[in-house]
Amino acid sequence: MAYNQQMADRIREALMDLPVVEEKKMFQGVCFMVDDKLCVCVGNNYILCRIGEQQASIELEKGNCNQMINGDRVMKGYVYVDDFNLQTNKDLNYWVNLCLEFNPLAEASKKRKSKK
Repeated sequence: MAYNQQMADRIREALMDLPVVEEKKMFQGVCFMVDDKLCVCVGNNYILCRIGEQQASIELEKGNCNQMINGDRVMKGYVYVDDFNLQTNKDLNYWVNLCLEFNPLAEASKKRKSKK
């Protein structure tokens, strides 16, 4: 599973003051879960941001991100941001902060029952 380790380290640093952050390997990268909810993921040359449908519409109009599409399903509250738009800490923190602002409003995914 290839993902940008340097970007993951930058996001770890941005989230280090939060009390509950968990890392999970998914979406061909590593995802950072805040309060048991997907917040931001790191891929090979992008981050995936969960910012909510309303903020995603605003950011998509600016043209600095792309809509997440899973198969043929549009994931309206999620956007991809390419690494070249995240060169400075200010740029990265902008997106991480959008994710953290939406996180309290996000619904946690349903826990899957483990098969025994």
